Amino acid sequence: MGRARRGAIVAAVLIPAVLATVPATALASSATDQLISRLNRQLLYIAVPIAVLVEAILIYTIWRFRDNDDPKPTRENRQLEITWTVATALVLLFVGTASFHVLADPAVSTISDSPHGEPEPGEVPEDAVEVNVTAEQWAFTADYPNEGVTTNETIVLPANRTVYMYVTSEDVIHSVHVPDLGLKQDAVPGEANLVRTELSETGEYRLYCAELCGTGHPEMLSSIRVVDESEYDAWLDDQRSGSDGSASNESTASNES
Repeated sequence: MGRARRGAIVAAVLIPAVLATVPATALASSATDQLISRLNRQLLYIAVPIAVLVEAILIYTIWRFRDNDDPKPTRENRQLEITWTVATALVLLFVGTASFHVLADPAVSTISDSPHGEPEPGEVPEDAVEVNVTAEQWAFTADYPNEGVTTNETIVLPANRTVYMYVTSEDVIHSVHVPDLGLKQDAVPGEANLVRTELSETGEYRLYCAELCGTGHPEMLSSIRVVDESEYDAWLDDQRSGSDGSASNESTASNES
């Protein structure tokens, strides 16, 4: 193999790696989704040129030696071996570094009892939204401890604010999975697993249980609705007034009896 051809192989590997470092500008629905989507695109920039190069070499080899009925033993080519070893090492180095950067981000991997000081429930920043999500067979309940609101229907969250969502279970292992937001966290009895993110796009997103949890697992569905700040405050007010009204009616009925 000539020097020019070896240089073309190295360029085919290194150029996509350089292009992959350019920040992605595609709109994402959450900080978590943005990080994961950008990593997927970066890895795609690496994988596609390598796949095309390998297939091109394979097709060329099949065509070039299609009539070779007397193949000769392959001679050692130390330069070629060094070239593909270095190129492979560079690709693996990039993939490992890019993946670690995403996996180490708090918006992707957060553990409430980690040695790095992840806050426990009730210890979130003042400007963040805290929600305790409890899974049980076969429903989700969301409690907003700082707002005095609890709902077992749609989970409403404000856009452009940091969200701390603590996930746990009352019975068996469940999982909170919102694919369109890039969120997934196991709900384990006796544990509070943290999901930390920032939501950027308003809308309603389907929430699934992604862990087989019993006969009602297929129907264990809910949703997260992302709204602007004013709508979020209005929803909290409606929930509080509804709770107060329910409590007042129950008290009146009890006195009459």
